[in-house]
Amino acid sequence: MPLDGFSRAELAAAVESLKGRRLLLPVQGDEGRCVAAPPDAAAEELVQPVMHQALLLRAAADRLRDTLSPVYDSGLERRLRRPLFEQLHDVAAVREQLNRFAAEARSEVLSSQPGGGRNEEVLREAITRDEALLRRGVRMRTLYQHTAQFSEGTVAYVEMTTRLGAEVRTLGDGFMRMIAFDDEIAVIEQRGNPGGALVIREPSVVAFLVSAFQLMWGQGEPFPVNRGRSQAIHTSDKTKEDIIRLLVLGEADKVIARRMGMSVRTCQRHIAKIMERIGARSRVHAGYLLHQYGDAVPPSVTAAGTDEPDEGDA
Repeated sequence: MPLDGFSRAELAAAVESLKGRRLLLPVQGDEGRCVAAPPDAAAEELVQPVMHQALLLRAAADRLRDTLSPVYDSGLERRLRRPLFEQLHDVAAVREQLNRFAAEARSEVLSSQPGGGRNEEVLREAITRDEALLRRGVRMRTLYQHTAQFSEGTVAYVEMTTRLGAEVRTLGDGFMRMIAFDDEIAVIEQRGNPGGALVIREPSVVAFLVSAFQLMWGQGEPFPVNRGRSQAIHTSDKTKEDIIRLLVLGEADKVIARRMGMSVRTCQRHIAKIMERIGARSRVHAGYLLHQYGDAVPPSVTAAGTDEPDEGDA
């Protein structure tokens, strides 16, 4: 029978709903009776478990903060204490730092690598590191000497990295070995220790090195990954031009070879051809004649012409 317009089932559901909201409380000793409870008291009883849970979560958050803050503060302190100049004395230390800097790089890595073709072992390690960089969207620009075009391993490395977006150019002479990360850190050769390096964090010095790289980059030529005979001849001609400039300065064969990134034997072969074409009887005579030419050295002196391109053991 309906009661005041509601069925017993509806009334029972309403009573259970009010009990669930703590607005009806059962009378002890009389299961069939309930008394009304003030809304404020009901709200307090419902909110109390939630408040308790919130306090537990807040305490857990405080404990987590207490655990992480010393770690962060310690890391920040270490970063702030990092020396502006740091010496790395061996190859293992240099590789470890380069790998770490590369993993942390965000925007751009600049690299100038004189000395002709790079060592196969170095290239194998660099491929893994540089592939990860490029796939993260980090821009990478690398500068080699012209003679690197005659290194099969270097050419293969350039082909792989350029497919992933790297930019590579070549230049004859006049730049140092350096890697710069995000215009914040630069790594250069350590004088007197070929296996070591110097890490530079001083902002003004890093900015100077990056500016020097930008200047050299603007003078470079795109690295030809599909190098035919015409490109090999062009490279040989450019190499002879740089050798002539160093001959005029009176540099020794070993110095010219080192600066051009080639072996002494290949360098001497270039010099012999230049001397033959200008009719020089000795190195001193060659230097004198080339100095007389000035900037008007005949193209026949540097042009490869019918010669085989001087790849040799560069």
